[in-house]
Amino acid sequence: MNLLQIFEILFDRYGEQHWWPGETVEEIIIGAVLTQNTNWKNVEKAIGNLKDSDACDLCSIRTMQPDQLAEMIRPAGYYNVKAKRLQAVAMGLDSKEIREIPVEKARAKLLALHGVGPETADSILLYAFGKATFVVDAYTKRILFRLGMIDSGADYESVRSLFQDALPHDVQLYNEYHALIVRHAKEHCRVKPLCEDCALRNGCRL
Repeated sequence: MNLLQIFEILFDRYGEQHWWPGETVEEIIIGAVLTQNTNWKNVEKAIGNLKDSDACDLCSIRTMQPDQLAEMIRPAGYYNVKAKRLQAVAMGLDSKEIREIPVEKARAKLLALHGVGPETADSILLYAFGKATFVVDAYTKRILFRLGMIDSGADYESVRSLFQDALPHDVQLYNEYHALIVRHAKEHCRVKPLCEDCALRNGCRL
């Protein structure tokens, strides 16, 4: 079983996932920062608070008092830390430049911002700016480990390269694949797996 076959199996099972939730580019960027170390329902509450205050944009975040921003995003957890990260992104991200430069240069620009790691950078690039970079998360590593495709200590960049070397550099494919991985991990490949009727059961080493 290779990575393209895994995609096809998951797509046949779950269909299109219509990711990433967000009405604007800036909302997607904000969501990518807020979703660190929390679940999406908490992020939705935080974004709802920003929208209620007409502040779900980078300009508002850039000029807001840090304690005011922290209180608005409290539902997302680590709100003081995330307020600093959001403001660093709001101050340092040049959307026009990110759109125009090659993906790896854009990625380096994002990774240089305070609090932006590889997963957040790739999420912003893929979902907000439509650049072909694969997003790796804990779900991705869990599934590939159980399929015997990586070892338990595989780092982010090696897993990202695994996908990008094996698949066409296609934004829609990367978008859909990551969404399907999340869906499958939540429904079957949990920490305590639900193996019955798992679409990838035949290739799993559990």
